[in-house]
Amino acid sequence: MRISLLLSCLLLSACTATQEPPETSADQAPKKEPNTQMQDAIHAPIDKANKVEGQVLDDAEKQKADIEAAGG
Repeated sequence: MRISLLLSCLLLSACTATQEPPETSADQAPKKEPNTQMQDAIHAPIDKANKVEGQVLDDAEKQKADIEAAGG
């Protein structure tokens, strides 16, 4: 489901990217702000995982030490 949604978005963006923008003079050129919504959506879970990675590894080591201490 997510893959088909992602592919649909990519196809739509490819179709709209081929359209030429209306001509404007140098004086009237609008300032373009970067569209980072897709990048933010991709990087958000990665950033979240990176933030908790150290804590997860520490907890795993503690759990392993507890198991060894219990005679396991």
